Amino acid sequence: MDVLYWLESIRNPFLDAIMSFFTLFGSELMFIIIALAIFWCVDKKEGYYLLFVGFFGTILNQFLKLVFRVPRPWVKDPNFNIVESARADAGGYSFPSGHTQNVTGTLGGLARWSRNWGIRVLCISVLLLTSFSRMYLGVHTPLDVGVSLAIAAVLVFVFYPIMKKAVDEPKKMMYLLSVMVLLSFAFVLYANLASFDGAAENIYEGRKNSYSLLGALLGFCVAYPLERRHINFSEKAPLWAQTIKLIGGLGGLLAIKEGLKALFHAVGFTWLGTNAIRYFAIVLFAALVWPRVFPYLNKEGEK
Repeated sequence: MDVLYWLESIRNPFLDAIMSFFTLFGSELMFIIIALAIFWCVDKKEGYYLLFVGFFGTILNQFLKLVFRVPRPWVKDPNFNIVESARADAGGYSFPSGHTQNVTGTLGGLARWSRNWGIRVLCISVLLLTSFSRMYLGVHTPLDVGVSLAIAAVLVFVFYPIMKKAVDEPKKMMYLLSVMVLLSFAFVLYANLASFDGAAENIYEGRKNSYSLLGALLGFCVAYPLERRHINFSEKAPLWAQTIKLIGGLGGLLAIKEGLKALFHAVGFTWLGTNAIRYFAIVLFAALVWPRVFPYLNKEGEK
């Protein structure tokens, strides 16, 4: 806690705003935006790589959170104060850091895939600032951040040669997806059947996330072979079309995500498994539905 108390002592409104900005790069929404921007508009293979690193890292991260059940810094030490604006996005247990896992897997993956040193330096700089922001804001300890940084970095380098070979071989891709679905299903069983002591809201967060991961990976298993066989969209398009692809696609995705959530709530369907349904639908939309629009945008661009 000494490091966190020192960081608390140097806080000021300007640094609070800067660190609050950088911490956004570790959010789930930012992962979705970056991964889908790459998948739809830049390089589908690189998009698959980022998704694999992200999904596997999140399964491992959420599993470790439930195994160790480490309270947040302000819970361990009631005298410690955090930057209040960071509290809302700091749910669940503290160890290891989910935001650090997300940003290192995403931007670290971009840096590993890219051959442009400018992009590499930018990505690494942002991921380090995001990791530091979690400590500055007071929502994670150095151990939380350091372990996540190390785990995600290992996954970035381990998955790189695997995905380079597997991405053009459907059988290998389906094998990898099957392994990840099995791991995700095992995590659902562990999270929802095991008995845990600790704060109920933190246990709930882990259980909810287990279903979200399973739904997304099941959607991935369905979408990958169908997209490859029946759609096989091109990432190339004029800049205006790329903008429509990204903004329109993200808008549709968020509408499904939040719309289904509101619908289930309205009808009183509160089972945690609804999160699996929502994320399954999101992946199908991203890989099978929205890409159907891309050829029409490309035709307009050729006129």
